Amino acid sequence: MKTAVRIAAALALALPAAAHAHDLWVLPSSTVLSGTGNWITVDAAVSNDKFYFNHAPLRLDNLAILAPDGKPAEAQNLNRGKLRSTFDLQLGEAGTYRIAVVNDGVFARWKQDGQPKRYFGKADGLAAALPAQAQDVEISESVGRVETFVTAGKPSALKPVGKGLELVPVTHPNDLYTGETATFQMMLDGKPAADLAMTIVPGGSHYRDKVGEIEVKTGQDGKFQVQWPQPGLYWVEARTEDDKTSVPKASKRRLSYVATLEVLQP
Repeated sequence: MKTAVRIAAALALALPAAAHAHDLWVLPSSTVLSGTGNWITVDAAVSNDKFYFNHAPLRLDNLAILAPDGKPAEAQNLNRGKLRSTFDLQLGEAGTYRIAVVNDGVFARWKQDGQPKRYFGKADGLAAALPAQAQDVEISESVGRVETFVTAGKPSALKPVGKGLELVPVTHPNDLYTGETATFQMMLDGKPAADLAMTIVPGGSHYRDKVGEIEVKTGQDGKFQVQWPQPGLYWVEARTEDDKTSVPKASKRRLSYVATLEVLQP
């Protein structure tokens, strides 16, 4: 029984690390609703194809929802299945909700008695996991944000978080239409993220021969533009790394950002 528990714990810790080789996303049942009091259901998964459940659920331990007034909103009916996690959210006030899974952890690898070992989890758990006799130790901080936006009634402004990579709307994320050009700004720790590579992929790639990526880079002001070729869901991703880590002995900080956006037909 103890062996089974240890194996299960190892798999649980490995899931976020393994997710780097796959797509992470959250998907609301609706992104724009009229009035307040409506409910949405949100799926969260790690997959081989955008918005297609075929690998693993995205853990909701670090789920963070901000209501239009900037205060936390509470998810209901959280569940983790074999291929996806789900939860419900009631939109009790007018404006835009920011729904995110935010990860801030540590990845470490080392050798012990000639065998490779690794740890992925919270920074405060590293000291207990890393033995004093560890050799060839490599430690990096991992900061990631996977999010989407949902509006009840009239869209409202979104306040920047100020940590890690994040998207700051110039064009509101729930006011996107085909044929129109949207402008966004990427920020890193509250400052413009210049020369950052952005990957934008239309949903439904599971059913296409070509993924159809749109590749753009941010300018010196962190801004980039997209002209949407068709209506539907879009997956937006950015990655970078630096040495501005807050974790002792960590040599680098890996940063990632993912957003799910819906583009409508005008």
